[in-house]
Amino acid sequence: MTYDVIFIGSGHAAWHGAQTLARSGKKVALVEENKVAGTCTNFGCNAKILLDGPAEMIHHLQHYHGIGINETPNIIWPELMAYKHQVIDPMSDSLAHMLSVDGIDIINGHATFLDVKKITVADQIYQAKNFVIATGQRPAKLSITGAELLHDSTDFLDLPDMPKSILFIGAGYIAMEFAAIAQAAGSKVTVVEYGDRALTGFDTAYAQNVVDDMTQGGIQFSFNHAVSSVSRLENNQFQVATTQGQTYRVDYVMDTTGRVPNIESLGLDGINVLYDKQGVLVNDHLQTSVTNIYASGDVISKSIARLTPTATFESNYIASLLLGAKAPINYPVVPTIAFTLPRVAQIGVTVDQANQDVNLQVHEIPYGQLMRFQTLNDAHAAIKIVVNKNKRLVGAALIGDFAPEVINALVPVINKSYTSKDIESQIFAFPTHSGIVLPLIANYLA
Repeated sequence: MTYDVIFIGSGHAAWHGAQTLARSGKKVALVEENKVAGTCTNFGCNAKILLDGPAEMIHHLQHYHGIGINETPNIIWPELMAYKHQVIDPMSDSLAHMLSVDGIDIINGHATFLDVKKITVADQIYQAKNFVIATGQRPAKLSITGAELLHDSTDFLDLPDMPKSILFIGAGYIAMEFAAIAQAAGSKVTVVEYGDRALTGFDTAYAQNVVDDMTQGGIQFSFNHAVSSVSRLENNQFQVATTQGQTYRVDYVMDTTGRVPNIESLGLDGINVLYDKQGVLVNDHLQTSVTNIYASGDVISKSIARLTPTATFESNYIASLLLGAKAPINYPVVPTIAFTLPRVAQIGVTVDQANQDVNLQVHEIPYGQLMRFQTLNDAHAAIKIVVNKNKRLVGAALIGDFAPEVINALVPVINKSYTSKDIESQIFAFPTHSGIVLPLIANYLA
């Protein structure tokens, strides 16, 4: 069977562009070897944020301990997990139905390139004028003794019961988000990190504030420790050992050391599609080294944040190219959030970068202290803004429970180069968190 475009993968890096092309009259197919809709919908951010909800509510309530609330509720994990299945499980079939209505064929199985115009899936050959590799990433696997005893993010998001104790290897955003959820659900949590800090990529001081808050909540951190082995003990427990001589006895061990691109067994070497350890190499039109083959989403080797909205943006861009657009991709600034408790966020130029540039200034605004009544007593909420010599906002780092809402409000401020007058000419809802921060930022843009 012959198509105009075949997407290999069916997540956000694929189906948005596929819909646009199909609705424009192109014959389109998606190849999927797992569940339609990809990682984010089925095994990632959708399920994560649903399970995070009760933990977030408990975190908010704790701000009022001793000033109106003395007890917080408990999370009943089996009930929460049942609700997760009720909400998340139907999404794959719903999307598959929506795509079929648009005339998009879904091919089940693993795709392997035979040549630059043909793939094979389940012993069937399919041809296309253009292909889009949108196979995403998967959890990395440590190469240590006992690696087969480790669990990954997909396992955590399907836990029928919360273990009494759980150890996370790594302190990136996945580990830190899941650790916060597990602690709120009653598990004794340990985080072991090879490096000297958590949440690399976020503001150093704010990341440390998150670690401090989580430590006060009972989570144990061990930095500068490399896990060397995991072994099974009696009573279904496990021993985790580090090269520094530390040992831990826990009920569940998570490998949260990162993610790797899904590029094996696609037959890329046979058609000379270039890639590295980070993923498929592309140019500024998201073309691979073979001109009719593109890549989209997390499978790309890139410096821009690997996020669902980024994958959607890339998918839509490729659709526009295949419909006649010519311009290279032009990414806007992309906000990044770690849904820890408290939240941290980053957009644009970082504080560390700004400190190396005499043309940039950094200002910190402790808005949680200034407006406790608006921030639900989140007294530690704060923002560091980076302003250039033209008095334009070019970056920001945030900490606080409502950092996700605030950072979204900053997206147009940076992308559209708002002046202080642009902000002051608007009326914001009151009392809201972005309604606090934006007028305060305007003072530094005057």
